[in-house]
Amino acid sequence: MLLIFTDLDGTLLNSDDYGYDAALPVLKQLQELKIPVIPVTSKTRSEVEVLREQIGLTDAFIVENGSAVFIPISEQNLASPQTENWGDYYLMQFGFNYTEARQGLQKVAEVLNQPLKGFGDLSEAEIHQLTGLHPEDVKRAKNREFTEPFVTPKNLTSVEIEQAVNPWGFQVVVGDRFSHLIGQKAGKGKAVQWLIEQYQNHQPDAKIITVGLGNSPNDLPMLEVVEIPIIIPGKQGPHPGLQNRGWEVAILSGCQGWANAVREISRRLDINLN
Repeated sequence: MLLIFTDLDGTLLNSDDYGYDAALPVLKQLQELKIPVIPVTSKTRSEVEVLREQIGLTDAFIVENGSAVFIPISEQNLASPQTENWGDYYLMQFGFNYTEARQGLQKVAEVLNQPLKGFGDLSEAEIHQLTGLHPEDVKRAKNREFTEPFVTPKNLTSVEIEQAVNPWGFQVVVGDRFSHLIGQKAGKGKAVQWLIEQYQNHQPDAKIITVGLGNSPNDLPMLEVVEIPIIIPGKQGPHPGLQNRGWEVAILSGCQGWANAVREISRRLDINLN
C-alpha cells in the first residue's frame, strides 16, 4: 500500500502562481487506484477544503503545521478512540486551540518585550499586502483553529524566539515573513506518523510504503519520517536547508516536478500510472 504525503505551496502547487494543472492527470490516476494523497501543510482547514474540491482529493489531510489531522467521515476505518467528531470529519488534534494560541502569542510578546503581530491583529487588507493572497483566500487563511502565524521579528534570531515560546508549552516554526506558534505536541512529523499508524492498524498485514514531497525546511519533520523523501526544488534549485541529506531531488520545480517525481516512484514500485 502506497501513501503519498505532500506539502502544498511550492510543492504540489507552484510557488509563483499556485498552479497545479501539470499534477492533475497524476492525481486523477492515483485516485482511481485508491492511493491516498495526503496534504501536510501550514494552511487552514478552510484553505485545504477548497483545494481538495478543486483538484479532486478525498483523503485525510493535515493542517496548521501538524496541529490536526482531519479524516473524512467516509474513512471511518481510520478513526480511533483518540479522535472526535468534527462536522464532516473525525479530528485528531495535537496542538492547542486558536484561543490558547492567541493567548500564547501575547505572553511571548511580553517575554520578548516587543509587540508581535499575529493574523488576529492584522486586517484582511494587511494580510493581502503581505502575502499577495486573493481576498477570498485571505479570509480562509485567517480562519484558524489551532495555531497563530505572526510577522517574524527582524531583530531576533530563531533561537531567541524559540527560547521565549518553549516555557509556555509552545514551539515555533520560524519563517522568513511569518512564523507559526504551535503547540509542543504538534508537528508535521508527529501527525504523519500517527496517520501512518491508523492505516497500518486498519490493514495490519499490509506492507505500507510512504512517500513525502516537500520544498522547504518547514517540511523536514515530514520528510524525516517517510521512507522515500523527495525534495521539490525552487527555480534556483533545492532550498539550502534541505541539501546534503542524500534525498532525491525532483528535476523540475512546482507541480510539474511533483508530477514527474510521483510518476517515477510509481514506476519503480510497479504501479502503472499512464
